[in-house]
Formats: sequence, structure tokens, C-alpha cells
Amino acid sequence: MRGRLRVYLGAAPGVGKTYAMLGEGRRALERGRDVVVGFVETHGRPRTAALLDGVEVIPRKTIVYRGATFTELDVDAVIARAPRVALIDELPHTNVPGSKNVKRWQDIDEILDAGIDVVSTVNVQHLESVNDVVQQITGIPQRETVPDEVVRRANQVELVDMSPEALRRRMAHGNIYAPEKVSAAMSNYFRVGNLTALRELALLWVAGKVDDQLDRYRAEHGIAGTWEARERVVVALTGGPEGDTLVRRAARIAARTKGADLLAVHVTSDDGLAGADPANLARQRSLVENMGGTYHQVVGDDIPQALLDFARGVNATQLVLGASRRGRFAQILSRGVGVETTAQSGSIDVHMITHEEAKKGRRHPERSRAALNRKRRLIGWAVAVVGMPLLTAVLLPFRDVLSLPSEILLFLCLTVGVALIGGTWPAFTAAVGGSLLLNWYFTPPVGEFTIADPENFLALVVFVLVAAAVSTIVDLAARRTREAARASADAEALSTLAGHVLRGEAALSSLLGRMRETFALDSVTLLERVGEPTPDDQSEPGAWRIVATSGAAPCTNPGVADTDVMINDTLVLAARGRLLDASDRRVLEAFAAEAAVALRQERLQEEAEQAKPLAEADRMRTALLAAVSHDLRTPLSAAKAAVESLRTSEIDWTPEDRDELLATADESLVRLTRLVENLLDMSRLQAGVLGLTLLPVALEEIVPRAIDDLGPPRDRIEGDISIELPEIVADPALLERVLVNLMTNAVRYSPPGQNVHLTASWHGDHVEIRVIDRGPGIPPEAHERVFLPFQRLGDRDNGTGVGLGLALSRGLTEAMGGTLIPEETPGGGLTMTVTMPISSRAVTS
Repeated sequence: MRGRLRVYLGAAPGVGKTYAMLGEGRRALERGRDVVVGFVETHGRPRTAALLDGVEVIPRKTIVYRGATFTELDVDAVIARAPRVALIDELPHTNVPGSKNVKRWQDIDEILDAGIDVVSTVNVQHLESVNDVVQQITGIPQRETVPDEVVRRANQVELVDMSPEALRRRMAHGNIYAPEKVSAAMSNYFRVGNLTALRELALLWVAGKVDDQLDRYRAEHGIAGTWEARERVVVALTGGPEGDTLVRRAARIAARTKGADLLAVHVTSDDGLAGADPANLARQRSLVENMGGTYHQVVGDDIPQALLDFARGVNATQLVLGASRRGRFAQILSRGVGVETTAQSGSIDVHMITHEEAKKGRRHPERSRAALNRKRRLIGWAVAVVGMPLLTAVLLPFRDVLSLPSEILLFLCLTVGVALIGGTWPAFTAAVGGSLLLNWYFTPPVGEFTIADPENFLALVVFVLVAAAVSTIVDLAARRTREAARASADAEALSTLAGHVLRGEAALSSLLGRMRETFALDSVTLLERVGEPTPDDQSEPGAWRIVATSGAAPCTNPGVADTDVMINDTLVLAARGRLLDASDRRVLEAFAAEAAVALRQERLQEEAEQAKPLAEADRMRTALLAAVSHDLRTPLSAAKAAVESLRTSEIDWTPEDRDELLATADESLVRLTRLVENLLDMSRLQAGVLGLTLLPVALEEIVPRAIDDLGPPRDRIEGDISIELPEIVADPALLERVLVNLMTNAVRYSPPGQNVHLTASWHGDHVEIRVIDRGPGIPPEAHERVFLPFQRLGDRDNGTGVGLGLALSRGLTEAMGGTLIPEETPGGGLTMTVTMPISSRAVTS
């Protein structure tokens, strides 16, 4: 039997997920259950570590990767130990390459399959569905994610909640991160606004999980009534023009309650024939989704019952319907969908919304006047006109042998054949003509249009009725077949359009090309009005401009098009090649609506691309001014104070004091020079005008020069560069600059007495240079943030520069065709890995 999974979900690191998991484990131990710790990260938190006392810990598995040693969850050891419960931290964790599985949740899945219960933890920012939202909120990408379905499959998900203020107090007291990391964390990821948004995401996700559990419980226990645990507003759409009004009204109703859901539903006939306007439904679906709702389509013959079944299925509390579009006479004959739905709604509140289309009557789509083609109808008429007299002539010699019922059946067979061939009117004509021939030639008294026997009269009447009924049914079946074929073609076209959207083919040219192919047109053109509309501008070429086109001979104005669709006041879709009937036009309108959306997306993307350099330049300029006004002030002030002190004649400085002042001025000016060089290089890098000279170079030549450039901190660098490494392609001066920046940063944050290690190794077509320190390190969620210009992760000392070192280093490295990636140093600290391509000369040799 598969084990049970329990997950503690938190909004942010530090809310107490691991603490809660270990507390649950200890309570299970006290109840006599066999509990082991498979993998737990205490992050140096004493209270969390204390809960491990007395709990069996499965030794971790050791893995060597790229010369470094790592430890991971030992899945096989946990399964071999076979406890009742295993505590395994960090569900989204990515295992070190060489592990049994790529992700830890896959390890846990194996343990669950072995029949072992698992308790684990996860933060909301690691859920796949909200990963992009978290990045927008915090500005920090989360690279380790877990599919939502993995957590949703858990037997129990428990929210570990804490207010932002309480979490920040824990942070300030040093209960989450080391003291040197607190300031950076509280001013970046752990801001009150970020924590509040993450907390809301966690609450909403757990609420969704609770909704699933509630729906499952109601289904298992056969509960059909509505439980008003949460407001859900359902709006019914018919595909008519009033749908926009209904959607907006339903959205306002939902907005009155915090957290209410908006759902739109359209009921289609169960015979598969669509009576709604596809263009209206496409537009209304987009409107619903823009308002944060969801669109649904259900099939049902009884519309009120289908609406209520859907509403009860989603546990809706309110149902929004439009006032009837039928006339008064029609309402007398039938109560209508609104009245029927209200009468059967039970505990669901029904809102009847008036609109401009009310009582105007329904506009049914145009139907074909003839279900069968002309050839079949002509053959049917011929069989009716010729076949009935011919059958009469054949039966006359046998008039004394055959009874009247037998003769009626033979005439009925011929009438049914006419119905199958020619449809209603030829068959009805054959029925009437056959009844007259039967009456004259075969019904006593023969030769007169009179009937002596009442049974014969009844037989002839039944003959006519059956013949008429059969012909009507055959005609209806043929009509439905034709309509079904048309609906299938429309559905295929709309499916093509939906596939175009889902595949992300938003380019107008691609969409118009598909449109032209679908309807076999010569050209399809999207036109945009130039200037204000005038009464006669439909045929004025100068009043329109071509936005996009597909095919030959594009239309220059709507007046020359065979078919045109007005999308809005400024956009028109013009098609040339053939006239389209009403049903084709409805599908074309759906394509036109999507073309307008694609145009809007293209223009928004263009505007975003145009605004991006301006925003980046503005951000850079603002940050530069802030940096110059603050960070450059200290070395300038120090140098100025030292020079002024040396120039004063009021104090007789000793040689030692004079040397110290000169050293202070020199150190400040060197720092100032370095800051200005960084600023200039960053501005050149941003402008794309940084000069590069890429040459095959040997690392054993560059590394010693870079270490010498460090000055006094060079004594804290331990280098291990093999002379057997191949040459790399780089700009020697820029690579030296990168290494100096990385080593300076590593020395600055390394504890006293701890040296910085510089190593290099050859891997395939590239060489990796590593700068390894044993400092406080950087939280994984801040690995990318440190490369943003003017970021110092909370440092407040005035001697750390303007925060350009790492940003400039990555920019220079990427400009040379390499990469710069931060990694955690096993045992604590940070490793900066520079990857550079090797020279083709080294490859050939």
C-alpha cells in the first residue's frame, strides 16, 4: 500500500515549516510510531536543531561532483530501513548531478511507493504555477520548482502561517539568517510588501486545495445542494450581443465580495449543432478572462437543467442570466430559460439582467432552403411523376388478385423511395398522386373518386399521413446532415484558430495566412483607418493603410473587398477571392477578433521593447547619480581632508603622521580611480561600445598578473593553476579585470584567517575558473540579484563601492563569450565560476 504524504506549506523561508515538521515527528514518536529523519536542513537554527535530539537520522549519501563533495538524501537507505514515517525537508530541491533522481520530490515518490509515510516542506514561491508571479513581486527568479500536482496529490497540506511583522521580528532577532545577512534580507526579499503578497498567494493556493477536497467530499457523499463556503458567480452566455453586458454586470457582482470567483458558461445543443455566433463567444470569452474569470462550455438539450447542473457542480452561489429576447407571444407558449431556471434554482440566487436586446427576438442563423442538392430533387420529381403511373399500370392486371392493403403498401414503398431520393415535396406529391390513383383504380367503386368502405378510406388517409411523415423525416435528416457537416467544418476552422493561439503563433502574417487557406481566398488584408471616419471613406484608398496582408493583390480599402468584417471603429478585415455565406462569415469574425488581439499584442511588445532601453537608461542614470552622490563622497572627502591637513601650516606634522596622511590620500584616490573606471566600463557595456580584443591566451600568464594587481590582499590568495590547461579565447586585460574584481570581493567577505582559493579545470570545450571563499555566502534566491548594478545585498559601509564589481564582471565575461555563475561552496561560502571557451588552436593540437 502506498504511503501517505503530508506537506507543510509556507509563504517564505523562516515561517517554521521545518520546525513544524520535526514537531510532528516527535509527536509521532511519543505515540509509538517508527519515525526517522531522511533529510533535514536546520540552517544553523538552534531551536530547530534541538528537535533532532532523540530522533534517528538516516546518514546522507555522499556525491562527488566537479571535484567538490556534496550530500543528498539516501533513498535506498530510507527504503531499506523501512520506517513508518520519514521526515524529508525541501520538497522542490534539485539533486546534485549523479543522484538517483533529478528532483527530491521524485525521491519522495519512490519512498511513498515503498509504503512509507512522508512528511515534507515547501515554500509557495517554489510552486510551478505561481513561480512567475513571485518573480514579478520580488524581482528574484526561483530556479527550483515543484509541479503543483505533486503537492495537490498530498493527502494533507497544512499551511504554516506567520504575519509579515512577526517574520521580520524573527529575522531581526537572528532566528532565520546569520546576523551579517539580516540587513540584506530585510531590505530586499523580506520587505513587508513582498511578504504580504507571498502570504496571500499561499492562502489562496491552500484555499484552492481545500476547494478540491470539498468538491471531492460532496461528490463522494452525493451532496447536490450548494454550500456557500465561497462566493461563485456564474454568468450564462448565449453567444448573443447582450453577452458583454452580462459579463460586466456579473464581474461587478463578484467584485463586491473579496475572493469571489467569476465563471462564464455557454450551453451548446447535444446534437452538436451550434446556434451561437462564434465571433461573439470568442470576444466574450476574452472579456471574461481579462476580468479574471474562467470560460466553460457544456453540452445539454435542456438548457435550464444544464445551467443548474453546472452551477451546482462548481458550488456556485449566484447565477446571472439575461432577460429573454423572445417576443410576448413566444413567452405565452413557453416560460423560457430564465423563468425555468429561476423556478428550479433552489438555494442559488438568480439575477435577471435587462439589456438592449431584450424582446427584440432571436436572430437565428441563416439556414439552407434546400437540404438536398438540385440533382437529387429533380430525380425525385421524375420518379414521383413517372413512377406512380407506371406502378399503377403494372398493378392493374393483378387488381383482382391483390387486396387493397397490399396495393397501398406497394404505393407506400414507392413513396418512401421518392422521399429518400428527392426529399419532402416530391414525396408529398407522390403520396397525394398515389392516393388519387389508388382511389380511382383500386378502391371500390372503381373509376370514381368515391370510397364505399370506411376502412378503405382510413387506409388511404393513413397512407398519405405515413408518406408525408416519412418524407419529412428524410428531409430533416438530410438537413441535419448538411448542418452537421457545416458545424464540423466550422469547428475544425475554430480548432485551427485555437491551435494557432495555443502554439503562440501570434504573428499577424501567420494568422492571416491560415485564414486565407481555411476559406480558400486569394488575399486577406487587415486595414487600419487613417484619421477620423467619414461617410464615404469605405472606398477611399487614402483613408486606410495596410497593417498586414497574406496572398496576392491586397485590398487597399474595404470597398474593393468581396467580404469585409468591421472589427472596431479603426480596424477592418478585408477578404478577396469569393463571397462568403453567413455561416462562413461567423467563423471569419472569430478569426478577425483574434487578428485584432494579435495586432494589439505586437504593438504592446514593440512599445515594451522601445521603452525597455529608455527605462534601463533611466534606471542606470538614477542609480549612477545616487552612487556618485553617496559612494564617491567618502574617498573624495578622505583625500581632500588628508591633502588639506598636509597643506596647513598651523600643525607641525611628524614624519610618521605625514606618511599616514599621504597613504590615506593615495588609498582614497586609488579607490576613487577604481570606482570611476568601473562606472565608465559599465556605461560602455550598457551602450554596447566596449572594445574587445579576443586572443588565445594562457591562464598561467593572466592569473599571476591579476593576483599582483590586488595589492596587499594578494597574500590571502591561494592559486592552483596547472600549466597543462589549454589556451582560452579571451581579452587578456578584461579577463584580468574580471578576476581582480572577483578576488577582491571574495577577500572582502572572507573571515580573518581564511584564504581565498583560485582553481581552474578543463571540461570538454571550455575551462572553468573558480574563485572560492568561506564567507557568509549568498542565499540561493539572491544569486542573480547580486549581478544587478548598484546591488550590495544590504551592505551599508561606505567603503564597499557602488556595487558594480559583480555586475561588471558578468558583463565583461559574457562580452568575451563566457559565463559567470555563483554556486554555494560546500561547507559554507560562495564560489564564483567563470567559464571560458578554449581556443580552436588548443582543440586541433
